[in-house]
Amino acid sequence: MTKPRILLVDDEERFRANLEKMLEAQGLTVSAKASGAEALEELKLAPYDVIILDIRMPGMDGLTALGEIKKINPEVEAIILSGHASMDAAMEINRLGGYDYLMKPCPLEELLLKIEAAYEKKVDRENRTKKTSPPEAGS
Repeated sequence: MTKPRILLVDDEERFRANLEKMLEAQGLTVSAKASGAEALEELKLAPYDVIILDIRMPGMDGLTALGEIKKINPEVEAIILSGHASMDAAMEINRLGGYDYLMKPCPLEELLLKIEAAYEKKVDRENRTKKTSPPEAGS
């Protein structure tokens, strides 16, 4: 299976830079952005498979960003990171189409498993869609 393209969105520069390096060391292609607005601009330029998104950021928070991300690319899977557990946030993430919700800091192994599972879900959904789509006219 090919490796997923990851968009990492977190306003904490040290955390973002360290996580980006750790994910790249695992062979993943990662683009890191500091805000929800930057992530939305990046999504308009390039396709991503999985987004790792901080829930608490200045300006546009992670939940608002998730809603906008899904408008741009409903197929992308989003893993939300938070330093503060909240049942309300978890329910809202689910409602907005987020894949999963992890507490910060989470072990790299756990995050890698979530990325892999989210990517498999995206690929499976795309494969099912291709099988059920009628052939294009003129093919």
